Amino acid sequence: MSDTSADPMIGRLIDGRYQVRSRIARGGMATVYVATDLRLERRVALKIMHGHLADDNTFKARFVQEARSAARLAHPNVVNVYDQGQDADMAYLVMEYLPGITLRDLLKDYGRLTSEQTMDILEAVLSGLAAAHKAGIVHRDLKPENVLLADDGRIKIGDFGLARAVNNNTATGQALLGTIAYLSPELVTRGIADARSDIYALGIMTYEMLTGEQPYVGEAPMQIAYQHANDTVPMPSTRIPTIPHELDELVLWATARDPEQRPRDARVMLDQLLDLDKLVRPAATGSGQAETMVMPRGAGMAAGVADADTQILGAAPLAATTVLAAAGAPHNASAFPSAGDSGPANTVVLTDKARKRKRKGYWLFTLVLLLAALAGGGGWYFGSGPGSQVPVPSLTSASPEDATSQLAELGLEAARDVEYSGTIAAGLVSSTDPEPGTRIAKGSTVTLRVSQGPQPITLPALAGLTQEAATAAVTDLKAAIGSTDSVFDADVDAGLVISASRESDGGDVSPGGGYFEGMNVNLVLSLGAVPDVSGKSVDDATAALGDKGLLVTAGGEEFSDSVADGDVISARPTKDGPVRAGDTFTLTTSKGPAPVEVPNVVGKSWGEGKKILTDLGFKLKYNALWDTPGFAIVVQSTDPAAGTLAPKGSTISLAGSLA
Repeated sequence: MSDTSADPMIGRLIDGRYQVRSRIARGGMATVYVATDLRLERRVALKIMHGHLADDNTFKARFVQEARSAARLAHPNVVNVYDQGQDADMAYLVMEYLPGITLRDLLKDYGRLTSEQTMDILEAVLSGLAAAHKAGIVHRDLKPENVLLADDGRIKIGDFGLARAVNNNTATGQALLGTIAYLSPELVTRGIADARSDIYALGIMTYEMLTGEQPYVGEAPMQIAYQHANDTVPMPSTRIPTIPHELDELVLWATARDPEQRPRDARVMLDQLLDLDKLVRPAATGSGQAETMVMPRGAGMAAGVADADTQILGAAPLAATTVLAAAGAPHNASAFPSAGDSGPANTVVLTDKARKRKRKGYWLFTLVLLLAALAGGGGWYFGSGPGSQVPVPSLTSASPEDATSQLAELGLEAARDVEYSGTIAAGLVSSTDPEPGTRIAKGSTVTLRVSQGPQPITLPALAGLTQEAATAAVTDLKAAIGSTDSVFDADVDAGLVISASRESDGGDVSPGGGYFEGMNVNLVLSLGAVPDVSGKSVDDATAALGDKGLLVTAGGEEFSDSVADGDVISARPTKDGPVRAGDTFTLTTSKGPAPVEVPNVVGKSWGEGKKILTDLGFKLKYNALWDTPGFAIVVQSTDPAAGTLAPKGSTISLAGSLA
């Protein structure tokens, strides 16, 4: 277990309610602690955003989104979120505390799971996910790190930080959200996610549970993304022959590249899994449906989760834990059920397809034996028959010289061509013609396509476009949207792009060359102008700024001839630079007009005294006869007396006598 004694959060009281006890996990965005809710006297998991992210509105919004998404769900297979708030500059979430491990821990310890264990975990995950889909929520970040296996046997989905409401298809400015190993083809190519994208991620997880490996690997994220977009996930039984073919078909259905060919949501896949379970489990166990047990974590087994977004620092050993259940079915364009189908009829289709695959395998094996027998010892087969052919090797990322040498060793000739590639470095082989694995006769020529690096593109001007239009302009050229920032700007309408920059160097993006496929472009969006609250009451000013997500604090008071006593003279941000939602404004309020010293007009004629007083803004109380032409009056006294400070606009009473 990692040493947490130096963690300044240990022992701290958050928001006057949550007493931090110990640290249990730390990730790139937040740290998770065990805390005591002093109000309800219960243990909770307290997720606190890292301090250096406190000013990043994108991360703050993700915290709030996680709380709102989870709050809409009440399901035994979804982690409960109890509270969300901010203490000083710390944003936090309060969640259900579940002692135990993650599915990633389980896979690290055991390598792969049995078919029965896989179906049990899949059933639980699909049950929780079906509730989310029914509530109109797409998770968008399903992976083993977000499946929690509690010590008491419960299985729950957590981390709804990337979740979004479903509107048929949910588009995102950040095309590659979530973990690259589980991204659906439509997220990779179009940045579009809906319930079927969650199904794809769950299909990849099922493959990983059954085989202990992910179907796609690569040295760079873009290589893995390319495989998601262009390759077909292999059947798990090609890695582990004992895996039932019904589960092969389930994985193929869930991971179809075309979303229309997958289950339309988790409920459809769950219903199919429950039907398959009745067929697969008796065949696999030979003794009906027995509970699947996840055995205790061994003392010598690794507890780290180095590849996870959140690393487990001290997971408790898992006693014999009953793994509960939940999950789905398969698909291709011709024989698999459609996204709307479910039920026993589909199970018959899947089972029948699996049996046909097995019969076809037997037939091919018999044919190979027959050909071998007819070969008469194999001379013809290896001299001029099929045995004289060799498969084209995989030469991706090799230098042209090394690739040429490998081909020569196989008796093949090499030719060269060039192509652009966003995944292979310039100067290395990016693809071959014929493709790797193709069998060709010795002496044939293989064309080595050498990478010239990413395809150059010309981006249009993005300033002034809507976020959707800017995203389309970037992704249509096979670049991607990186981060987005939202700031207030009086000169740019709300929702429009203020500026754009390269993610790599922060330079401004303007039309022209120097841009390449796969490049990330960061956007700054306008929130419109900060409301003008001058002349409003403090309550009205606070409400107007609050509607824009801005906070207020009391400032000083100043005299004002134009703003009434107690109303706001001005509102200014407390820090320099761009203004974002969540920033604080200082309100300066009015003390009314500045006081004026009453001048000494005693002994002056009424006309002269009247002008002096009215020029200073005073109102006068006197005998109206004094204004009669020919009436000569001398000022005898004033109330207030000369030298007194009186508010501008106040009334001065005068006494006078005939001159």
